[in-house]
Amino acid sequence: MSGHTENEIVIAAPMDLVWEMTNDLENWPQLFSEYAAVDVLERDGERTTFRLTMHPDENGKVWSWVSERTTDRQGRTVRARRVEPGPFQHMDIRWQYSEVPGGTRMHWQQDFAMRPDAPVDDAWMTDNINRNSKVQMELIRDRIEQRDRERRSAAVPAN
Repeated sequence: MSGHTENEIVIAAPMDLVWEMTNDLENWPQLFSEYAAVDVLERDGERTTFRLTMHPDENGKVWSWVSERTTDRQGRTVRARRVEPGPFQHMDIRWQYSEVPGGTRMHWQQDFAMRPDAPVDDAWMTDNINRNSKVQMELIRDRIEQRDRERRSAAVPAN
């Protein structure tokens, strides 16, 4: 068995701003509530290898792993995979961006499988990812829309 999730949100902000903020890895701890740190290990063109570290969970455990992420700004997509899969047999992620009336649609797709000895199964992780993606996407939307409002108000000349 394996897990598959798809979640999306429309952000009332221009594509360029959404792209810039969601692909600025070093600032992910300020964009996502779940990440405590991002350490970039290597950059090679559009490919970045980095370590993500989460805030401690309810049991005090800190989860951390290495991922590889490749951006395609022209194609408005990002592909990522866990290099250190931890409890996952594999974790493959695809982000897609599209301009829509009212802003930018950000769509996240995750395909994964849990290892047989993982503490949770595919169904549990699917539910967890779906719940958490909604929370994170709403937070990201709110932060980007706030930044967009600040940029637009700064661009308005004073009378």
